[in-house]
Amino acid sequence: MRARVATLAAAALGLFLLLQLVSPHSNQIFSHTQRWTTASSSMIRSKFLRAKARAPRPPIHHPIPDLMEEARTKYIEKINRQSATVEDAVKEYRRRYNKNPPKGFDKWYQFAKDHDAVIFDEYDQLDRDLKPFWLFSGAELRRRCIQVGFLPSVDLVRIENGTTRTIDVSKGFDDAEVGARAKGFRVMLEKFQRELPDMDFPINEKAEGRILVPWEENQYSNLTADSSGGIESVLGGEFIPDWRGDGNVWEAYRRTCDPSSQARRLFGSLRAKLKEGQKPISRLADAGVTAGPKGDEFIFAEDVDDKYDFCDHPWAHYNQGHFFSDWRTIHALYPMFSPAKGVGYSDILIPSHYYFSSTKRYTYGWDPVNMKIHDVDDMETDWDDKSTDIFWRGATTGGGSSPPGFLAQYQRHRLIKMTSDMSDAEKTVVFADPPGSTNFISASIPIAELNADMMDVAFTKAVGCTQYPGGCDGMRKDHRFADAVPLGENWRHKYLIDIDGMGYSARLFALLKSESAVLKSTVYTEFCSEWLQPWLHYIPVTQLYNEIYNIFAFFSGPTRSMIEAANATRGTYQSAGLLSGHLDGDAELRKIASAGREWMFSVGRKIDMEIYVYRLCIEWARLVADDREAMTYGN
Repeated sequence: MRARVATLAAAALGLFLLLQLVSPHSNQIFSHTQRWTTASSSMIRSKFLRAKARAPRPPIHHPIPDLMEEARTKYIEKINRQSATVEDAVKEYRRRYNKNPPKGFDKWYQFAKDHDAVIFDEYDQLDRDLKPFWLFSGAELRRRCIQVGFLPSVDLVRIENGTTRTIDVSKGFDDAEVGARAKGFRVMLEKFQRELPDMDFPINEKAEGRILVPWEENQYSNLTADSSGGIESVLGGEFIPDWRGDGNVWEAYRRTCDPSSQARRLFGSLRAKLKEGQKPISRLADAGVTAGPKGDEFIFAEDVDDKYDFCDHPWAHYNQGHFFSDWRTIHALYPMFSPAKGVGYSDILIPSHYYFSSTKRYTYGWDPVNMKIHDVDDMETDWDDKSTDIFWRGATTGGGSSPPGFLAQYQRHRLIKMTSDMSDAEKTVVFADPPGSTNFISASIPIAELNADMMDVAFTKAVGCTQYPGGCDGMRKDHRFADAVPLGENWRHKYLIDIDGMGYSARLFALLKSESAVLKSTVYTEFCSEWLQPWLHYIPVTQLYNEIYNIFAFFSGPTRSMIEAANATRGTYQSAGLLSGHLDGDAELRKIASAGREWMFSVGRKIDMEIYVYRLCIEWARLVADDREAMTYGN
């Protein structure tokens, strides 16, 4: 059988070749065949694409309701499982950390209980912060506290004989000019300072994190230098406070990464970029067909990017100003107590003095005349009277310029530039059609129209604009600028976005305490990060802000430009009536605003910060002790 098939195939091939030789028109016949085949393929493809374009889109399932419900459930479960007695708290401590609590744990628990604390067990971040320091003896830690206190922009808070004072170790006496962060931390200790042994706390007076320990030194304890020769022997020379062209934060940061990571492979730090004006090719999009909402614009993160892996995604560091700080980091494991830090930093977290103290710039409800905090700010606005837009005002802080040339890509500049964009570039937005239903459709809308409909975002002050491409004039051309406003102006808007500056944003607690909903974008962890629940107390936004237009569209419904886009395409491929339940997005947004405010009155109080610091102090007292066993609870 196989032989017969082979014979027939050979005969057919011979006949074809003979026709090619004897017929002068054979090539024309063949070319006509080619054209017919190509035309047929093109015709079939065109029919398919036209049919695809006319077909109703599949129903769009919006993920935000699920994210909100999951967040509510997680938080309720977290609160319900908190220890009800000190005995339960000790058991939970042992279960989580595989060791006994520190001495004074019972007094700390009673202090928290007496002040109506809600959180008793959620101190995993504190345990992670302190874990590397178990490597050192108590004497070594105490010596390192003093040594690092001699560095610029580091102050020392000292507990001695049951009293607390701030000192400048380079002078050796109380210093009235020590920084605000040290003074704030000292005040946080006052209620329980008599219960604590003698110890020192080096306080970071910078907004940026300070401690970046190379991966190898964290991994292999024998590489960690003995500090008995002084801090210069550990650092390999005199500490220079700024980079002065001989390094930068990113180079120091990437040494904290695993050697196999992309950041440690220099070629992995680059990414291909499209030439100016180019766009990725999409054949279906060219044909007017989209199966659903596009890419990152309809992806909603479960949390903020404070755990983002810059080691495996090194290209992303260009988007964050703290990688370009002029201030030099410390490349050895020294204790440094800081208000916030990015992943990879070894600073120990403490509550921000901006949250604890009271100022007109950072405190909701502050009455500077009577020197008291009101539960409701004088400029607070009823929900229905608030403007339905996303509001932000602030300076252009967000990093230094070491090395120079990257200012335009820092987090605040990117947000303002995006929300100032008046071009015809399009964003794909998903919204309810009809409004108030759970039937969602998508449309591509010029970003200029979206910004006009929903954004009130602007710089108030240009900091470091000489480093911007085109100088200060170039910065003002690319970004919207407006007059500075008092803090209370925020409360007139339903959406308040909070973004990083030189370091963490110190406005978070004020915004949460308001009756507006908070959008939060950050790459920093704070002492309270594991106490806050994203999608319940605030809305998390990724560091590229791609989803922000779709967040607004879900909660506030279609804007004028969205309705026009829907009407223009209706009858073509939009489909109405699917999953047409009822959705009150504005009410859902108000729930987030209310939950954030309730958190501030139950978990974000000043006393809650003191409870956190008390727990930190008894943990630190054990670490700096010569006999840690004697400083353990129950011994």
